[in-house]
Formats: sequence, structure tokens, C-alpha cells
Amino acid sequence: MVKPVSKILVVSVDALQLRSTLRGLSAATRGEANPFGIKFLGAASRQEALELLHVDGEVQALMAAHATDRATFDARNLIRAARALRPELDLYVIQSGMPDHTATEHWLADQVEGFFHADERDYRGWWRVVQAQLQKKSRTPFYDALKEYVAMANDSWHTPGHSSGDSLRGSPWVDDFHSFMGDNAFRADLSVSVDMLDSLLDPKGVIDEAQALAAQAFGAKRTYFATNGTSTANKVIFQTLLTPGDKLLLDRNCHKSVHHGVVLAGAYPVYLTSSINRRYGLFGPVPKAVIFAAIENNPDAKALILTSCTYDGLRYDLAPIIAAAHVRGIKVIIDEAWFAHARFHPAFRPTALESGADYATQSTHKVLSALSQSSMIHVNDPDFDAHSFRENFNMHTSTSPQYTMIASLDVGRRQAVMEGYRLLSRTLDLAAELRQEINATGVFRVLELGDLLSDEIQHDGVQLDPTKITIDISKSGLTVEEFQQELFDKYHVQVEKSTFNTVSLLLTIGTTRAKVIRLLDALQRIAATKRVPRKLYRVPEITCATELHFLPRDAYYCNGELMAMIDDDEQPNPALIGRVCADQIVPYPPGIPALVPGQVITMENLRFLLGLMKSHKRTDMHGVVYDGYLPCIRVVTQTEAKSLTRLPI
Repeated sequence: MVKPVSKILVVSVDALQLRSTLRGLSAATRGEANPFGIKFLGAASRQEALELLHVDGEVQALMAAHATDRATFDARNLIRAARALRPELDLYVIQSGMPDHTATEHWLADQVEGFFHADERDYRGWWRVVQAQLQKKSRTPFYDALKEYVAMANDSWHTPGHSSGDSLRGSPWVDDFHSFMGDNAFRADLSVSVDMLDSLLDPKGVIDEAQALAAQAFGAKRTYFATNGTSTANKVIFQTLLTPGDKLLLDRNCHKSVHHGVVLAGAYPVYLTSSINRRYGLFGPVPKAVIFAAIENNPDAKALILTSCTYDGLRYDLAPIIAAAHVRGIKVIIDEAWFAHARFHPAFRPTALESGADYATQSTHKVLSALSQSSMIHVNDPDFDAHSFRENFNMHTSTSPQYTMIASLDVGRRQAVMEGYRLLSRTLDLAAELRQEINATGVFRVLELGDLLSDEIQHDGVQLDPTKITIDISKSGLTVEEFQQELFDKYHVQVEKSTFNTVSLLLTIGTTRAKVIRLLDALQRIAATKRVPRKLYRVPEITCATELHFLPRDAYYCNGELMAMIDDDEQPNPALIGRVCADQIVPYPPGIPALVPGQVITMENLRFLLGLMKSHKRTDMHGVVYDGYLPCIRVVTQTEAKSLTRLPI
């Protein structure tokens, strides 16, 4: 088993003090159990210390000697800079003399873990304090309890029915599944009958502890583990904040779960039209001017939700947007499904919470080391109603949650805190190398921020998450489908998503140099074939939102009727034009609805959907119903439309 290394950085401008402190601390480690691999290193200045923190991801804590004469060295400035650079670090002050009350308040405001007295030189005591804090920070309360319970080898007289795998083990029909998954996958698949593992629906023990550690790690006041994905996390927040008829400001091109949340909450959506990059068929952020105008024109709105970063890595300049919303008393929810890693490296910050958001939802499984469907809800709302939230959370959460998913959230948090900075630094290096080498093929080109932004958001302060790489394949002589098939069949490479002329790669803390080398080899081989570029079939332009006639909930709960999308001549069915959609029609990926319940269907909508279904075989079309081979859409009947309340135009 690989053992960790934990470096503790000692900073002092007094060379004699620095040498004696390092010597004393190093001596204190000898003969002691050292499970975290603690080592001490020194820095003689603020600049040297910050440089070490920047380049060395194994540094876990900083001990700064505070000079009485601030002109000589003010540790407070270093502490604040270290906290801004790497908020996961443990920070200590080596103090000479007794600090006065005011000084102590300042240190506490800077979230210092503790103080050491320079004159006492109790290095063994210092060592024990540092080790204890590392142990506390790296704890995984739920995962530890799960391992402990599995080791007890208790007989199972409760759910689940496979009874620790006994129903599969040795079976002539399903033992291969047991062997494939492994013993512990079944032994750790337990139920709420096991008291020592706590309850996700009413946590008071190890789950509560694990969530508290996650809140501290991600900069939240409260954190909740979700085992139904960020899709459900968004719906829980909506039902907590919104009552039927409440106004909600939302990016029209949010994930489908946001639109489902609108239906469930009975909210009145005010759709914000996002920017569109028509050259590459990509949705971008909503222009700041559109957001500010919506906030100004809808002072009665209860909440605003935006996606940052987007599927393609575009992230808002959130702070001014959130500040404007808060002036109007509007709660801000940020869907950070693709940005859970951001807290752990300055290249990605500020996060939504650091920018002032009230709620952030994160797919911990997408970019950190959690199992699929494992997500987190982070709360910083000063008016948070914990009881109401819990009731809504429990409405959407299974009473039989997957305990290995909860354990993976616990473990994913520990890894992010203890080595996230180091792993993300590696990922960023690999991303830079990958961009350079892809461009060097002369056939494939990585799109940079300027390529991805449409004109209306060029000056909105939008930034790009460099771990999302979008490649223009137009010069390859292949269609997107052919390109992806060749990557998969010949080179065993699976990409994240595509448009008609781009493919997207997702780099994570699990990306390795070996994977990068294999991908580059595949791209270089494909480029070397020197196929003649050909015109790619462009799908119809992405359509903007059309008129909303009724509340989405009202339209959704109509019985409706199915109408064909094409007529007898296989042309767009003109009878659908002007009718009101009763379902979400969602091309997936990326999961952004082309139509929502209550929306008027136009010829542009219909042509876009039919063109996408014809040209993009890898895209699923959620909400389309097939009557044999005939694609249909459920619409509100004419009679039902007369009984519904029209929304004001």
C-alpha cells in the first residue's frame, strides 16, 4: 500500500530560530508512529513560503513564526495569502510572548488552527498537535464505520435480499456476477437496519460527521450527501425555496433537472436566453446584461439559477451577478455539476460559494473520486430553513440509499482535501501538454476561450476551465460519428460528448500521462492519413426559447394528446405549429431541453429536432414518443388549453 507524505512548512525570518525549530521537530518524529509520513521543511521569507506552497502539493500545513516587530515579519499577511492560495491547509502561528486580546481575535478571524509558544520549544507537543489535526482532517467517519461493520462478519437477517452476497455466491447462474463485483461490494451493501451506520434521511452519527467535514472542505455552512445525483439535488432546493406561482429566473439552457424542478415546484419561470456559438453548435453563459435586466425587471423573483461551469467549461464571473441578485432579495443557486474540484486549486477559484452563492450543487462523481450518482448540496443561505429542506430532501431520497455511494463521498472529500491540489496541478499540466500536442497535428485544433465565446459575452469576464478540452475535427475528413467510432474501435478511446464538428474531452484527477500518450498516438495516426476535408452536415441552428403560454406544471399535468412530428410526406408536421408542448423534449447529451411544458411549438423548434434526430445518431431524444416508427410529441389539447390560465406576455 502506498503511504502518504505530509510536509509541514515552517516559516521564520530568524535563521537561528528556523534551524533550531526544524531540528527539534524532526527529532520529535523519531521513534514515533508516523502514519501520515510527516516531514518538516523550512522557508526564510514570505515569498519563499508561497512559492513552496504553489509548487509542492504534499505540503499539508504551515507554521509561521510571528515577529513581535511587524516591520520584520508579519505572519498574518502570510497566513492570509496561504489561506487564499490553498484553503485546505492547516495554519499555525509560532508566537513569542503572550498575544493580546485584539491580536487573538485577528488570528481567529483568519481561521488559524492553533498557536505554539516559541520560548517553550515543546517540539514533541507541537508534533502531536500537527499529527492530531491531520488525523482529524483526513478522517472518513462513514467509510471507517462501514469497514468496521463489514469486518464484524455479522449474519444478515435484514435487507438487501442478496444477504451479503450469499444468494449469488456459488450459484451456477450468477456467481460470475459475484466474482466480477467482488465480495466487499455485497458485504458493504447494507440497509438502515444497521444503526451504527446512521441514516441518510435523519443523520445523527457518522453520516452527520462526514457531512460536517465536507462542509468545512468545500467552504459551506452545511453540506448534504445526495445519492440520486445532482439532478435530484436541484429539485430538492427548488421545492425548499419555491411555492406554486413563485417566480424563478433561470438560464433557458440549464440541465433538464432544473426544468423538472420548475414543474414539481409549480414555479413561474422567467427564461434567460443564453449565448449561442453557432459556428460550433455550443450553448454558452447568459450575457451579464440579460441577467442584470431580468433581476431589475423581476424584483418579485424568489431565486436565480445558473450553470457554472457549463458542459464545455465556461464559467461566469459570478460575484457581481450574485451581489445584484442579493440586493433584490433573490436567492442564488449555482449548478456546479461539472465544477466540484474548483475549491482545491486556485486556477479554478473563486467557487460559487466563495462568490456569495446561497446554494451550490455538485456532481462529486463527475470530476472527483465518488461513485456515479454521488453528489453534494452545499448551503450558505443565511435564511436557511433546515426543517423544510429536510422534508423536501426526504421526499426525493430513497429510504434504501446505497451505502457504498455515501462512503465514496466521504472518501472523495478526504482525497480532495489531502491531495486535491497536487492531483489538480498534475491534471492542469497534462491539459496544457495535450492542447499543445493536439494543435501540433495540424489537423485537429483545441478551441480556446475566444473561440468558444459568442460576441455578446466577450467582455463578461467569462473564464474557461482548462480541464474541459473541445477539439475542432473539421479538417480530419471524418464526420463526428466516424471519428468517434474510429477512436473507439481502433484505439479504445471513449470521449465525453460531441457536436457536428467538435468532440469534448474531460480531464480529471484520474487522468494519467499514459492515457494522454495513448490519446495523442491515436490522434496523430488519424491525422497522418491526410484525408481530404469534407463538408460536415450542420444541424439546424440551435433555436432560442419561444413563447411560454402556461405554467410548465399546468401543461405537464394535462392528459394531452400525441401528435406526429412529420406528415405523410415525411416533412415537419404543420399541424404541430402553434400547439403547446406538454413534455420536455431533451436532446441528450447535453440534457438541455429544446422544448419545455407550456412552450409554444414553432417550425424552427420542429426543424431543429428533426434535423438533430437525422444527423446525430448518438443523441437520445428524451420526451419523444414513437408510434411504431413515427416520432410524436405530447401536446396540450385544444379543450385543455381553454381551461388553463394564460401567462402574461
